[in-house]
Amino acid sequence: MASISDMLIDAGLTRDRLEECRQLSARSGDSLDRSILQREYLDEVTLLQIYAKLLGFEFRKSLEGTKVPASFVDNVPVHFARNYNLIALEGSKDGTVKVATCQPLTPNPMDDLAALLGQEVDAVIAPRLEITSLIARAYRHKADGVDEALDAVSEDADIGSMAAEIDEAEDVLDVSNKAPIIKLVNTILFQALKLRASDVHFQPYADRMQVRFRIDGILYDMDSIPRRVQDAIISRVKVMGKMDIAERRLPQDGRATIRLGDGEVDVRLSSIPTTDGERIVMRLLDKTAKLYRLPEIGLSEHNIDLLEQYLTYNHGIILVTGPTGSGKTTTLYASMSEIDTTKKNVLTIEDPVEYALAGVSQVQVNTKKGLTFATGLRSFLRQDPDVMMVGEIRDLETAEVAIRAALTGHLVFSTVHTNDAPSTITRMIDQGVEPYLVASSVVLIIAQRLVRTVCRHCLVTKPCSDEWVAKLREVGLGPDEVDNQMTFGEGCDECFQSGYAGRTAIYEFMPISEELRTKIMEGGNATEIKKVAVQGGLITLREDGRMKIREHLTTPDEVLRVTQLDLD
Repeated sequence: MASISDMLIDAGLTRDRLEECRQLSARSGDSLDRSILQREYLDEVTLLQIYAKLLGFEFRKSLEGTKVPASFVDNVPVHFARNYNLIALEGSKDGTVKVATCQPLTPNPMDDLAALLGQEVDAVIAPRLEITSLIARAYRHKADGVDEALDAVSEDADIGSMAAEIDEAEDVLDVSNKAPIIKLVNTILFQALKLRASDVHFQPYADRMQVRFRIDGILYDMDSIPRRVQDAIISRVKVMGKMDIAERRLPQDGRATIRLGDGEVDVRLSSIPTTDGERIVMRLLDKTAKLYRLPEIGLSEHNIDLLEQYLTYNHGIILVTGPTGSGKTTTLYASMSEIDTTKKNVLTIEDPVEYALAGVSQVQVNTKKGLTFATGLRSFLRQDPDVMMVGEIRDLETAEVAIRAALTGHLVFSTVHTNDAPSTITRMIDQGVEPYLVASSVVLIIAQRLVRTVCRHCLVTKPCSDEWVAKLREVGLGPDEVDNQMTFGEGCDECFQSGYAGRTAIYEFMPISEELRTKIMEGGNATEIKKVAVQGGLITLREDGRMKIREHLTTPDEVLRVTQLDLD
C-alpha cells in the first residue's frame, strides 16, 4: 500500500512543502495534518480523504440529517465535544458507537470519550465544519450551566479583578479555572453561538438584567440575571471590548475577538447609559460560518442567470439595497465568490471584514487613521483592479469615487440603505450625484429582505382556513394559487415554538435599461422610475414573496412583515 508521503504528493503536495510541514510539526508538536492545513497547502476534504483511505476509516463529506444518540448528549460535556471536535453518529449492533472526528491522528480524546460513554468507539472522518454544526444542533436544548455559573458569583466578589482577566482572544469553551463572572459571560456567549444568534442584548430593568438573543431576525428573552451581578457583567463585557469601565455616563463602542475551539468570532460591542443602568448589545460575526453560493440564498433561476450575466461585465456599478440586517453582505459575498480570482484582481474595503474570501484582498476601514470607504476606494484605483467592493455608499465622496471607478473600466459592488430598487436612484441623486452620472454608471440594483422559513421539524400542510384566506388576499394571492393548502409550522422545541427556523431572501432585480436611463436623466422620482421598471418586467419584493409562499417556503405573515412599506 502507498505511504502517507506518496498519497500526499499524489494529491498535489510538493516534496519541499511536505518536508517543511514535517519540520513545522516537529517544532510545534502539532500533528502533520494540522501543519498542512495551517499552511493551506491542501484543502481539508482532500486531506481527510487521504487519511481515511490510509487508516481504513469511513469518510463522510456531509453530516446533514444525522441524529446524535441521546446517550452521547447526556454523558459527554459540550465543552469536551467542542474542544476535540467529536460527535457520535449512531450505535452499531455490537455495542460500539460511530464517532465523527476531523483529527484522526490524535487518538487520546477518542480513548477519553470511550471511557465517558462506557462503550467502544469507531472513528468516522468528517470535515470540521460539519462536526461543529452537528454538535451545535445536538446540544441546542441542553442546559448550558448559566444557573450553575450564576450560583458561583458571590455578592462580595472583587468585580474589578474578575472582570480584568482577559486573553487576546477569549475562548468561550474554556471555563475551567476561570473567575465565576468570566465563566458566566462565556457560557452566555457560547449559548448564543450555539443557537445561531446574531446579537446578544444585556438589557437592565429595575429588578434584573434580561439577556436576549436575536435569532433569525427576532428577539427572544433568554436568562434573567439578578441585579446584584449586573455591574460585574457590564465590567467584564467592557474589558473584553477594551472600553473604559469607569465611564458610565456616555455611550461607548468596542470590538473583541472570541474563540470557539478552533474558530474565531468577531464581536462588535455598544453600550449606552439608561435609567436602570448600562445597556449592552454585542453583534456576533462568526468567521467560520458557511459562505453561501448564489443558488443557496433564495434567488430564482431567472435571477441567478441575470446576476451571472452582470458578473461578466468589465465596468459598471452593481448595488444591493435594503435595511440593516437584510442579508446584503451575504448576497455580495455570494456574488464575489463566483468571480474567477485567478484571472481578475479583486479588492474589497469593508467595515468590518465579515468573512475571508479566497483570492480576494480585503481591507478593513479604520476611520481613526483616516482610512474611510472613499480613501480606500481611491487607493484601489492605483492597484490595477478589475473588480472592487465597497461596503457602503453613505456619502457623496464615496459615491463619486465609485462612479469614477465604474466609468473608467472597473466593476464595482456596493450597498445602499433604501426601501426598494427605484428609490436607490433618487437616494444617490439626493446625495448630490448628477443624474446623468447615475444613469451612465449603475447597471443593476438588487433590493432584498429576509423572511423566516417554515420549520422543517414541525411543518404541516392543511386546507386554508378563513384566517389564512384573508392573509393570502392581503398579500395579493387567492387560495386557488396555493391549491387551497397552507404550509406552516405548528411550533416545536427546535424553533422556540415560533413555527419558523432559518431564513431565505426575497429579491427585486432592476437592471438599468435604456428606458430607465432616459427617465433618470429626466429627473423622474422613485414612483415614476418604478412604473417604468414594472412595465419593463420588474418583479417586486412583494411578488417574489408570493412566489416563496407558492413554493411553501414561508407564510403570508412573513412576507407582510418585511414588505409592509412596499407597494406592489
